[in-house]
Amino acid sequence: MLLTSLRVAPAAFAARTGWDPKPEGLCRGDVCVPAPGALLPEGSLDVAVAADRLQMPLVEDPAHGLWALGPSSGGQALAVAEASDPQLEDRDGRPFRLSSLRGRRVVMTAWASW
Repeated sequence: MLLTSLRVAPAAFAARTGWDPKPEGLCRGDVCVPAPGALLPEGSLDVAVAADRLQMPLVEDPAHGLWALGPSSGGQALAVAEASDPQLEDRDGRPFRLSSLRGRRVVMTAWASW
């Protein structure tokens, strides 16, 4: 969601994010997240407060006077940026560690049915 202000109409926020600002908090279906201070007295929504409570990334482009609000992450940031060293199988079924390919270019393909 691109913004030119961190104060938006609650209906616009709900339409773009699915989170409906209500007096009890920010609600989506049966789930409500308390967000004190998100609804302002004049009737607008403080996007910075909502983003913080919903764990939505909010970044600013000061040169253009824009903010970008990303989707809820639902999780926490990684503490380290190190991948595990899984044991995989080669085409012949022999096990090997991913670290044995260090220094080589590798193409990995993942697939999921969902």
